[in-house]
Amino acid sequence: MKTEVIPAHLNIAIPHAVDILKHGGLVAFPTDTVYGVAALVTSPETVERLFIIKGRNRSRAIAILIGDTSGLEYLATNIPTIARLLTKAYWPGPLTIVLQKHPTLPAIITPTQTVGIRIPDFPFTLELLRRTGPLAVTSANKSGEESPITAQQVLKHLGGLIHLIIDGGKTPGGIPSTVVDCTTQELKVLREGPITFEELTKTIKSTL
Repeated sequence: MKTEVIPAHLNIAIPHAVDILKHGGLVAFPTDTVYGVAALVTSPETVERLFIIKGRNRSRAIAILIGDTSGLEYLATNIPTIARLLTKAYWPGPLTIVLQKHPTLPAIITPTQTVGIRIPDFPFTLELLRRTGPLAVTSANKSGEESPITAQQVLKHLGGLIHLIIDGGKTPGGIPSTVVDCTTQELKVLREGPITFEELTKTIKSTL
């Protein structure tokens, strides 16, 4: 497979990416944190290929990126007040929120009863998500390797394994998002990234 690389500023970039995704392809693109590689949530076979090309253990869930909160109830259930406060404070942004997954969500996305969801703060990616709907997205690298921040790094990791890379230059964040679990009574940070635990607790206390 030859991997195509297209600059994000070209008018054809988003329509071409949408077309590939909707026909079962894998597309890598920049976000506000690092480059991700994506498949349609509604295509379990394509999500399966995400695991294969990355060499990713199937016991590890894949996060879902969305373009706005309107479809959140189709992906998660029993969304607590604390989670809604965090979405208002930090979305779009580098915060992945773990919630109870909706029963209709394909099992390949997550082997557990929870799912991580995020709205990225990156114009290209937001527009893409609004056209495709929810995408299963993981960092565009081989498992265990450093997360890529340029299209060239993605090509080095996944060239010949995915259909398209959108080159949006170096990502502004450079590190993966903070991951916070909102399925338990106490807020738990599963991975600290740009947003610290102290910031999260301060935000919650100021809004409750």
